[in-house]
Amino acid sequence: MGLRDKYAFAIQTAKNLRFDGSAQEEKGKLHFKGTVNSQDDANKIWDAIKTIPDWQKDVQADIKVNTAAAAKPIATGGQGAMKTYTVKPGDTLSKIAREQLGDANAYDEIFNANRDQLTDPDKIKAGQVLKMPALAR
Repeated sequence: MGLRDKYAFAIQTAKNLRFDGSAQEEKGKLHFKGTVNSQDDANKIWDAIKTIPDWQKDVQADIKVNTAAAAKPIATGGQGAMKTYTVKPGDTLSKIAREQLGDANAYDEIFNANRDQLTDPDKIKAGQVLKMPALAR
C-alpha cells in the first residue's frame, strides 16, 4: 500500500475543500503543497492527516490560506462554485465530458483540470472525485 492509499481520507478531504495543490509521493514521503480558502479548511485537512498515528514520519505539508480568496467574494460571472464529479464504473473522460459539459471532446479540459491526480486521460478509477471545469469553448 502506497502513501496515497494510506492517506486517501486526507487527500479526499483536501479535494472536497477545494485544496488548490497536490499530494505527491516522493522519496518515501507524501508532500501536501497548496492553498485553501480558510484556516478552518486547512485545519480540517490537518485533522484528516492526523487520523494516521504515524503521520509525522510519512507527511510533509505546506498548506497555506489564500487570504485574498478568504477576504473577498469570488467573481464567478454567473458560473458559481466549481463542480465536482465522482467517477462511476464504466465512465470515461469523454462520457463524463458529454454528460457534464455537453461536449465529449472537452475530455481534455477535464483532464487538465485534474492533473494533480491524473497522469493519463484513459486511466480514471471509480470513486475518484474530479473537478469539472467551466467549458472554455
